[in-house]
Amino acid sequence: MYIAISGNIGSGKTTLTQLLAQHYHWQPRYEAVEYNPYLEDYYGNIPRWSFNLEVYFLKERFKDLLAIAQSPTPIVQDRSIFEGVHIFTACNYESGALSQRDYQTYLDLFEQMMTMVRLPDLMIYLRADIPYLISNIQLRGRQYEQQMQLDYLARLNDKYEDFIQNKYPGRVLILDKTQYDFTRPADMLRIYDIIDSALGTPSTLGL
Repeated sequence: MYIAISGNIGSGKTTLTQLLAQHYHWQPRYEAVEYNPYLEDYYGNIPRWSFNLEVYFLKERFKDLLAIAQSPTPIVQDRSIFEGVHIFTACNYESGALSQRDYQTYLDLFEQMMTMVRLPDLMIYLRADIPYLISNIQLRGRQYEQQMQLDYLARLNDKYEDFIQNKYPGRVLILDKTQYDFTRPADMLRIYDIIDSALGTPSTLGL
């Protein structure tokens, strides 16, 4: 089984990944954030470092998918390859941070990779508004994230909604972060029940 956790920066993906891994005894796989050699440069000069950053993330996520495909144990993944392509890279391209040539090269590479991988059995999307994202980003205190602009987070949120509602072809469970607090045991029990139900039904659930 392969579960992916998706959501904007600061939505709680890593926390939920940890909690689900502990509860279900799934193997967690985390996004390469702290070790990406381009990330701090990217936030300092987005047009200069966009292509480098996106290709690095694509490479790391593809490595994860190859490992997931061979894993004998269930996997829960913090952010999927699809978000990197349809959210972050698309946003950078539309803002002018990526050239047409670089964007097309990136897409061609992604399409070749997709011939070798499969969709998650379930994607859990953490829907969160801008005040929540800002609060969480400030709380965790990563220096490179403190320079992030509100309009950038808002564009990412719009991209996520379009991706989840209109573009992603797999099964999705939507969790609204205004309704759930991962630090409250009662909320987590409810989330576990929702996930159990989602994994046992063929339809997309939004709560």
